[in-house]
Amino acid sequence: MKFSKHLFFLIIASTILLSGCGLPGLGGSQSKDEIKVSALATSESQIMAYMIINLIEHDTESEIKGSIINNLGSATIQHNALMNGDADISSTRYTGTDLVGVLESEPITDPKKAMDLTKKLFQQKFNQTFFDSYGFENTFAFMVTKETAEKYDLQTVSDLEKVKDEVDVGTDTTWIKRGGDGYAPFQEHYGFAFNSIKPMQIGLVYDALKSKKLDVALGYTTDGRIAAYDLVVLEDDKKFFPTYDASAVAPNKLLKEQPEVRKALNKLNDKISTEQMQKLNYEADGEGKEPAVVAEEFLKEHNYFEKE
Repeated sequence: MKFSKHLFFLIIASTILLSGCGLPGLGGSQSKDEIKVSALATSESQIMAYMIINLIEHDTESEIKGSIINNLGSATIQHNALMNGDADISSTRYTGTDLVGVLESEPITDPKKAMDLTKKLFQQKFNQTFFDSYGFENTFAFMVTKETAEKYDLQTVSDLEKVKDEVDVGTDTTWIKRGGDGYAPFQEHYGFAFNSIKPMQIGLVYDALKSKKLDVALGYTTDGRIAAYDLVVLEDDKKFFPTYDASAVAPNKLLKEQPEVRKALNKLNDKISTEQMQKLNYEADGEGKEPAVVAEEFLKEHNYFEKE
């Protein structure tokens, strides 16, 4: 009988001990003194994650420590990590991506309507707060060199129709095949197609544009090479591409239990323009700075670490 009792208590103790264990980098229960911030495999996402970590640690005088869950492959993986409790905050979520992705809604081109609906649905479906935008959006955009813009008098996407048979266009491979905001819907929306369109890795289109191997490229608005190469972004005058405003996301439970986290995240609302994000991305991708360094330098430069 004594043996049975000892065995019973041993099993209970082991179960309690194991329940507190988790995989390195991912983990189960929320710790009061640790916040895990997820990031995509982009400099942009990682820079924002380190900003969040720095602000939380500073504002709590390091009572709450932050760690990064890095290189997550997609918004869906970020979402699942948050839902499963493997992460506490998503550093970068985009209205356009989440509306047609985890929210299973239709794309919206009006920025305010897209943000309002995204915030509302995150509350209703997931009991999570989709924060106000950081101030930048990372959407698709057609771009050209200044020389090409002046040569053909290009200012808007509609202007490309007059040169559609003359220019070589480079784009992300996936854009040609995708629905929603892809090439086929684009043709229907704008009423024209390009004679020469070349699918390629998105990272190559900017250099191809600079070296004149392309005349027009479809890229992303926050890429640092836009400013570095002095490229001209053409206005999406017929409002085809959905808005992709960037925000943090966190569970309401966490924000209620740790209000200082909400306060830290709110400090970044509408503080980083698309042009500023381009520069930060280029510091990482073009100059080779670590995202953690880029984040800390930005916060110091803008006096985020001064006492309130």
